[in-house]
Amino acid sequence: MNDEQLSFFKNSDEESQRIKAREEILRLREEIEFHNRRYYDEDNPEISDYEYDKLTQRLKKLERKYPEFISSDSPTQKVGGHSKNIFSQVTHEVQMQSLQDVFSFDEVSEFVNKVIDEFGKDTEFVVETKIDGLSVSLEYVDGKLVRGSTRGDGFVGEDVTENIKMIKDIPQQLNSTDTLEIRGEVYLPRSEFEKINEDLFSKGKALLANPRNAAAGTLRQLDPDLVKSRNLSIFVFTILKGNNFKTDSDSLNYLKSIGVKTIEYMKVCKGVEEVLDAINDIGNLRDSLPYDIDGAVVNVNKISYRDEMGKTTKVPKWSVAYKYPPEKKETKIIDIKVQVGRTGQVTPMAILNPIKLAGSLISKTTLHNFDYIKQKDIKIGDTVVVQKAGDVIPEVIEVVKDKRNGEEVEYNIPEVCPVCGERLEKFDDEVALRCTNSECPALIYRSLVHFASREAMDISGLGAAIVEQLIDNNLINNIADIYYLKYEDIVNLDRFAPKSARNLITAIQNTKNNSLDKLLFGLGMRHIGKKAAKVLAENFDNIYDIKDATVDQISALDDFGQIMAKSVVEFFSKKETFEIIKKLDDAGVNLKGNKKDLSSQKLKGQIFVVTGSFEEYNRNDIIKLIEQNDGKVSSSISKKTNYLIAGQNAGSKLSKAESLNIPVISIEKLKEMIS
Repeated sequence: MNDEQLSFFKNSDEESQRIKAREEILRLREEIEFHNRRYYDEDNPEISDYEYDKLTQRLKKLERKYPEFISSDSPTQKVGGHSKNIFSQVTHEVQMQSLQDVFSFDEVSEFVNKVIDEFGKDTEFVVETKIDGLSVSLEYVDGKLVRGSTRGDGFVGEDVTENIKMIKDIPQQLNSTDTLEIRGEVYLPRSEFEKINEDLFSKGKALLANPRNAAAGTLRQLDPDLVKSRNLSIFVFTILKGNNFKTDSDSLNYLKSIGVKTIEYMKVCKGVEEVLDAINDIGNLRDSLPYDIDGAVVNVNKISYRDEMGKTTKVPKWSVAYKYPPEKKETKIIDIKVQVGRTGQVTPMAILNPIKLAGSLISKTTLHNFDYIKQKDIKIGDTVVVQKAGDVIPEVIEVVKDKRNGEEVEYNIPEVCPVCGERLEKFDDEVALRCTNSECPALIYRSLVHFASREAMDISGLGAAIVEQLIDNNLINNIADIYYLKYEDIVNLDRFAPKSARNLITAIQNTKNNSLDKLLFGLGMRHIGKKAAKVLAENFDNIYDIKDATVDQISALDDFGQIMAKSVVEFFSKKETFEIIKKLDDAGVNLKGNKKDLSSQKLKGQIFVVTGSFEEYNRNDIIKLIEQNDGKVSSSISKKTNYLIAGQNAGSKLSKAESLNIPVISIEKLKEMIS
């Protein structure tokens, strides 16, 4: 084989790896966005912090290796939350950023040494507890509390002022006349969490998952009296705007002097050894603290150094959050049951002998899929090690085989759906078993709950309990049936009165004009998340055009791969899908797409990177100009970059562009290209 042939096969292999990496990146983004919604917006996460961190680290690694696939809406480039529509929105004047997570002492040491190399060996660091709660901004004018808001996506949050005023540890009047914006973490003490769950248990109601979710869910209630009864608390950890101090520690000491409740554990350190000792001290305190923490924060103390180090679009460069290794405990698997998801996937669930783990009582956990049971050699009756990093659902990480006594029972993988009795199927491209019976009660129920959820059609008042009741009374059997409900159908049902019945009917009618992407996401197609639904809606005139599209047409869209495209085509090829679309159309539900309103396609296929500062333009205006003319914007330079638009203080991106012979152009040149 000659050099040319070797080069051909090498390039083919590299291209194949790029395609696989792109598909994995898209899948990871969808999965992480889903878990972001569960954690930040619904206060009801499905996986542990540890599992979430593993997904995020994998995505970061792939994006570093293939920078051409990085996009501004990747979860690695932004904070995960969104503002809800039940509260008025607050645009944060100072962005409320997230923190860069690190998972080893080596990473902490690398951060500390890097800062010391830049600013000298006497550089100070503040090490403090990372409270596991809900991040909020508190605004004071002349010492009086005027507004409290949640972080949301960092730029836009929710106005929760009335609820904030119900928290006794938040002063409504400072011991000063300062005008300040400060940031803290609202949390629920463990003792209060246990009291609430004892009360809920005595009333036969569902228990709260853990203190963090309880705090977040409570602060987002519309009933301030309920918020007051929950006895939430807060720790404030920084000044976002207002008085200027030379160091972080000075600002926290000042806040404490004017009546603000600040972080309890805070230590000023110099050098790697002192920083690591402080992190160890916090780790040793974890179990004795009356509240949950999910790590230790290491901040550069001097404010001028922070200003010089700057920030990314998501995190400050002068801070890292060390995440402690997951807590591990032993327990027994009492039974293994299965549940059916909204796409028909059947998932095994371990029923555990209840244990207290990371502040929560754990009695069950997902086993992911049936191959996982085989790989781990899990049997009913086994003693297993579970770990949990501060969230709801732990993970079974190993079987303690030394404790087997012969009474353990092999688990038999089900052949039929536990709900409807139909045979389960396994598709070639995945390990999951699925129920393909479109009339399966479990599938119908979960699909309807998803369709009505806030991220999909956002039908206010149509929650899980109401959906179940409507199904039980044979009033709905698929998503289209929702739009044929009448007031007289529901007014006499349990949980309804005339007003609530009218409100639900009105809420359903109001969603008929939703944009097509919300409907597409609500349909629950496999592999199609919120972003993919938006791409479809922006590239087709209506849902019928999507139905008639081929795999090649759909896979050619931005951020789509073959697997996603096949899923769309398979979904729309089903007879029941067409019947649902027809019923939605007859009911007056919007089926029209919302194609991008492009000024031109003169930049189609061109990838731009924008760097530096510009006197007459901000970066967002330049990005918008590129996108309006069908160009793409990347956050990093690669061989795929066509142009770099460089302003003042362009920095390393300019050097890299020059080394790769990538054209560097001005805004004026960009305007010429689209004129």
